[in-house]
Amino acid sequence: MVFKKLLGALGVGGPSVDTVLEPGPALPGGLVTGEVRLRGGGSDVTVDRLSLLLVARVEMEGQDEEQEGTVVLERFTVGGGFRLAEEAEHTVPFTITLPWETPITELHGQHLGPVLGIRTELEVAGARDKGDLDALAVGPLPAQEAILEAFGQLGYAFRSADLELGHIRGTGQQLPCYQEIEILPPAAHAHAVNEIEVTFIATPGGLEIVIEADKRAGLFSDGHDTVHRFTASHHAVPHTDWNAQVDAWLKEVIAGHEARATPPTGGEHHGDQHRPGPGTGAVVAGVAAGVAVGVVGGMVAAEVVDEIGDAFEDEEGDEDAGGDDEG
Repeated sequence: MVFKKLLGALGVGGPSVDTVLEPGPALPGGLVTGEVRLRGGGSDVTVDRLSLLLVARVEMEGQDEEQEGTVVLERFTVGGGFRLAEEAEHTVPFTITLPWETPITELHGQHLGPVLGIRTELEVAGARDKGDLDALAVGPLPAQEAILEAFGQLGYAFRSADLELGHIRGTGQQLPCYQEIEILPPAAHAHAVNEIEVTFIATPGGLEIVIEADKRAGLFSDGHDTVHRFTASHHAVPHTDWNAQVDAWLKEVIAGHEARATPPTGGEHHGDQHRPGPGTGAVVAGVAAGVAVGVVGGMVAAEVVDEIGDAFEDEEGDEDAGGDDEG
């Protein structure tokens, strides 16, 4: 067993921690189980609080260019108020419930790009220190998977997925960031739209699906198409012709996009704007026959997961950043 020393606020010789998650991907709104394994340091201490932080790497709009930072999506207290003797071992089992809006990191076992982690935080004598960091894989809800597969069946191709700091106005979004899944249209629609951005906002009752075509400027600024919002029930998944449903949504989005490209004639639209992420080459995602995601952010999928520590190496200064509502 490899324990990771807490060498910051708790000092050299302080307790060490190793957090172990149950294998397999979690689901948005689902449970994550595991245990925190503690080992005492050079002296007895009282652990006041043991917390797990759900953290994500997000893209933030800077003055001149996009920047990356770390944001805390949720904080869970899983223990505390116990004595940890010198060199003693203590295990704290836990079960936590992920937010419904937790971003998807993989589809059919293929990494999509976003990086999530569980950070362990130990509080001793008023000092808090971040210890273990574990990659967290999150798969899609059945409704999300059905919709993404329908895109693939209709000939759309996955391009990239990322997390954006901020809120989409007019939605029920609760987290400080949202996920954008960028897909490319088939040849039949390439003349009308260059790309489609899809965002899922999940709740216990269902999904808000935000779809936009051909965004061309910065967050909430001019130059965007109108956001189209749709809904889907979790219970409707096995009873819905998703190819027909998604096709109807896309026809509305593309029609709105084409109308916006012509001089305005008083048409009605469904919302406000949000911003796209950078694209990376990949092929169809969401098709039941299989997903073949290629290079994501310059690294193949396995390397993205292996490098989770590096992905979060700058979180000290920005981990508690939040997304102010731009509305």
